[in-house]
Amino acid sequence: MAEFVNRVEELSRLESLYDSETAELAIVYGRRRLGKTALVRESVRDRDDVVLYQARQKTTALQLEQFVETAAESYPGVERIRPEWEAVLGYLADEDALVVLDEFPYLVEQDDSLPSVLQAMFDHELEDSTATVVLVGSSISMIEEAALLGNSPLYGRSSLKLDLRQLSFGAARAFLPDDADAVEAVLAWGIFGGVPYYLEELDSSASLAGNVQRSVLARHGSLHDEPDYVLRMELTEPTRYFSILEAISSGKTTRNEIAGATGIDYNQLSKYLGRLERLRLLDRHVPVTEQAARSKRGRYRLRDHFFRFWFNYVYGTGDRYDELGRAGYEELVEPTLPDFVSRPFEDLCGSALRTLYPDETIADVGQWWYGEHEIDVVGLSTGETLVLGECKFQRSPLGYDAFSSLQRHAEELRWTPNEGGDRQERYALFSRSGFSPSVEEAAAERGDLRLFTAEDVVGALSD
Repeated sequence: MAEFVNRVEELSRLESLYDSETAELAIVYGRRRLGKTALVRESVRDRDDVVLYQARQKTTALQLEQFVETAAESYPGVERIRPEWEAVLGYLADEDALVVLDEFPYLVEQDDSLPSVLQAMFDHELEDSTATVVLVGSSISMIEEAALLGNSPLYGRSSLKLDLRQLSFGAARAFLPDDADAVEAVLAWGIFGGVPYYLEELDSSASLAGNVQRSVLARHGSLHDEPDYVLRMELTEPTRYFSILEAISSGKTTRNEIAGATGIDYNQLSKYLGRLERLRLLDRHVPVTEQAARSKRGRYRLRDHFFRFWFNYVYGTGDRYDELGRAGYEELVEPTLPDFVSRPFEDLCGSALRTLYPDETIADVGQWWYGEHEIDVVGLSTGETLVLGECKFQRSPLGYDAFSSLQRHAEELRWTPNEGGDRQERYALFSRSGFSPSVEEAAAERGDLRLFTAEDVVGALSD
């Protein structure tokens, strides 16, 4: 297991802020399990001017008492200050301290004046200070209310806002065994995604099947109830949200389909979908040729691969996997896993497109659909080139029919180069298990068709 992976840009931005000659406020936020605490701890690891306080759900008096105890390790004089947030934080600011308030929303729950206290400090009291305050929070809604929205007390005061996202595929590979091949890497990504907490549960000495069985499928597995825990921590009425996420994970991706599957009124659905998007659990996708704000063909997708896996294979299964034992993975997961991982594989192919086509300036990458027509990967260049891709993550070679289908769908895609003229189509076929002889012959004869294996995709994303 890697102790700390990637986050190079985020670390650099935090460390630069700490060296500022003026008082600074930083906000580090994002949904749970993304490694916010690990990031901040790594950023202050070699400093001796730090007060790093991990808040808990306790009364204000207890929080203050424990904060002062923590601060006294670096600044003993703080124990002589009256135990009030304004006085204690003011003293530390005079000492040019670096103060990290981890899980800041827990502090605000007990004392909602704290954001205003910090606002007054930064507005009126820190002109001669080089102190830095870092607020860390998993409750996105509370961080927004305290610091990010236009009417929040700390709006406009922060010099740095880090909206922490999942690790990239390349960074997530650091958690896999060194000898994991490309197919294993894609499968692990399709199940666990890029959330550090989930990846850390992987035992590098065990197979993927063993890891999934032990940590996810088994009733007492460390991740067996993880999505349930995260959702109940974030949402006040989780039942409807569970229904929405289950519907989307089963393939109901448009608003009409979600409303029909859940029984939630179409006009009420927006607030639930919007909330899940703000929590970084959902994305609304539109065809790459359209603008998101104007498109009426949006589809919703679960952003977190592990949540998608859990809703497909674990949610509502009761004790079934315990009853089946080790056969649970083999009988209920493995047969359909290639189909399940096909979508994450398509996304990886799209992410690799610019590297695989270095001579083209590809401005936008995405998917395209219209009616019965759908293209897995589309790259729109700044010139005349249009890259069109078909992806297959099956155990059998990709056949010529896939190429023929791609060409038929391409005829329906309406796109012209920005500066006019005829477009130049380039075709890309991506396959886990190679290609049929007829496809290989076509690629050898045509200058507009290229073939890529899972190894090619993984290699492009790992450089």
